[in-house]
Amino acid sequence: MCAPTNPGSAVPTVFIDNARTRVTEWRFPKRGDATGWHRHDYDYVVVPMQDGFLELVDAEGKVSRAELKKGVPYFRQAGVEHDVLNGNDFEFAFMETEFLEPPDA
Repeated sequence: MCAPTNPGSAVPTVFIDNARTRVTEWRFPKRGDATGWHRHDYDYVVVPMQDGFLELVDAEGKVSRAELKKGVPYFRQAGVEHDVLNGNDFEFAFMETEFLEPPDA
């Protein structure tokens, strides 16, 4: 993920950052904690660390709710723009892996 335009209250911890891959843990301590508005410059995979919900706010301000299951990954292509909020009454976390090289590199 690129740097948020408005930093949020979610806590990122980068575990790997090299020329090919960046792996970041995103931890949301309480309900409503957010990443801040951002655009994904790279394709990425998210792996939830527990069951729970995220609330996603799109460019028009529309809020959608995504149910995530522990260990079940999902993939998104570069270009996604949103803010991500904890929709749970407990701490929520996921691992995000960004692919920093284009697929045909």
